[in-house]
Amino acid sequence: MASSINSLEAIQKKIDAVKLFLSVSLSIANAHTVDFYTCDVWDQFMAVPPVEVLTEITLNGDHKRAPEHYLNHGSGTTKKITFGFCDDSKRLVDVAELLEAAYAHSLPGLGVCVGRTELLQSLRHTDNAQPLEEVPAAVVESDEFMNSKKSHEVQAMSEVVASLAQRCRVKQVIDVGSGKGYLCSFLSLQYGLQVYGIDSSSVNTHGAQERNRKLKKYSRAYQRHSKANRTPTVMPPSGQEDLEDIAPGERARGDMVKTSGDAEKEEGKGRRDGEAQTNTTGLTDRNEEDAMTSLTSAILLEDNSLPESDQSDPASAPEDPFLSALCVGMVEPTSPRVPPSELSLEERERRKSENLERKARSWVNSGGMGSGMLYSPLTSYVTAETELKEIIGELEDAVMVGLHTCGDLAPSTLRMFVAKRELLSVCSVGCCYHLLSEEFDPTRQECPSSSVCGFPLSGYLREQSWFCGRNARMSACLALERVAKGQGIQMESLFYRAVLHVILRDHYSSFKSEKRVGNVYSKATSFVDYVWRALRRLELDESKLSDSVIQGYHDTYRPRMVEMEAFNMLKVTLAPCIEGLILLDRLCYLKEQEDVAFSTLVQLFDPLLSPRCYGVVGVKVPGTE
Repeated sequence: MASSINSLEAIQKKIDAVKLFLSVSLSIANAHTVDFYTCDVWDQFMAVPPVEVLTEITLNGDHKRAPEHYLNHGSGTTKKITFGFCDDSKRLVDVAELLEAAYAHSLPGLGVCVGRTELLQSLRHTDNAQPLEEVPAAVVESDEFMNSKKSHEVQAMSEVVASLAQRCRVKQVIDVGSGKGYLCSFLSLQYGLQVYGIDSSSVNTHGAQERNRKLKKYSRAYQRHSKANRTPTVMPPSGQEDLEDIAPGERARGDMVKTSGDAEKEEGKGRRDGEAQTNTTGLTDRNEEDAMTSLTSAILLEDNSLPESDQSDPASAPEDPFLSALCVGMVEPTSPRVPPSELSLEERERRKSENLERKARSWVNSGGMGSGMLYSPLTSYVTAETELKEIIGELEDAVMVGLHTCGDLAPSTLRMFVAKRELLSVCSVGCCYHLLSEEFDPTRQECPSSSVCGFPLSGYLREQSWFCGRNARMSACLALERVAKGQGIQMESLFYRAVLHVILRDHYSSFKSEKRVGNVYSKATSFVDYVWRALRRLELDESKLSDSVIQGYHDTYRPRMVEMEAFNMLKVTLAPCIEGLILLDRLCYLKEQEDVAFSTLVQLFDPLLSPRCYGVVGVKVPGTE
């Protein structure tokens, strides 16, 4: 029996609430940071001083008014204020009310997500579920392999995917946008699943094939020991709990998977995990923070040089039994204590040999990798219309997954799940919302009439012709939790770019160049140097300016830098609401399908480690044709 709190009607009501809020506040998210001074953005949208905005954000962190307060209205009609904005001037007059409304219309504030542990318990306690064998592996020092972010994501998502396979009684998984194959390898080695990783990049699939070859080489040598030592893990007895009766409550906010292992082992591992974290080098911490800062700055500048996803954290990983099965060269390198370029050829060969021998010994001691079943990496560009049988000759009933699938690939994954009879369940985590195409883009530049667009996906939002805008979708990529912890916005680079735009307006008739300034800031020693580098990049006449004129622009606008800081903090505050609407649209799409028995949003990851932390999960009615 479906729970009314998670029904189609309930989700549509949540969508209406978020739409109402964004209809008032979305203009802030759609404002160009580059145009901040040329278009007087602060005066256009704000009726309060910037210091008040920053103070309210810093000191008034718990903006948690009950969501019901906002479901049927803006705010008080006597004040003519809606969500903190004056109805007449459309400018912000009440910062506290805006912050409260922003939290109330985020996914945590709406209470629409389930926790990962809740979902796992329900998937494992159904009549249809059957136990999956999990192959034990030895514990090694995992900082040689994955960074902490990737390890956290792979462990958390693989357990959910394996539980979906268990519930649907399937052994096949299709990973769309599989990249370097980390999730595929884990699912195959840890849970004995047959995994097909599909990626459009031949570089990724060729690399995956090489890892596959290495794994096969070492698995064959120790398979005899694996069969002798392996002990199957049996799942708990099946129960009678209905999946739709999961109540998405406040537990979802605090129910983030721990990077060190299962919840039952958390207390015993706490001391060891703390020691591992202490051993992380200061250089690694700085690299991780710098990577996030660059990402956030690129988002706020609406720069097309933005990385494909926020997966560049180079921090070392926590302990992970699965990593003992990985060979040298199987994962992207983290920041080493001694750069490989400084090692002699003999030293590199010695270390490689020692690593292989240690992993081989670990395999023998732990029981190896069971049947040795490995995944098959495939190169193909897939859309909702792709015939999977043409790519996978041995296609059976399967689970479809996508870990941080970029742009339109995430909604295409859901469309494939709905359209293909063989796909019995789906777990999709999207990213890169700025790459989504919008059906109701007024310019029709992002989504031609002949194309299938990524947003909106649900019939409900399509009937209303809802449109976000590219800058708003860029803002949705911002990481509120990280910025709140002091990681993220590199304000000086944003300031430099906005003042450069003023110079281009004042001294160059055509400042909307097709060329992009790019990452000039990281190489510049001062604002003057930054401008000269930018002019050369844009191929503009440098004789029109001098050092003193350039410095004069800097000195004029430097006192107004606080305006930009406050405005961008408001953009960050609105990010979860825009992301929430995109994800609610995807959930609504699944709930509109008659053959989808269960669908939900689940918080899979710790947002500090992995900002794109929400997954869309769906399971079809058993026996659907």
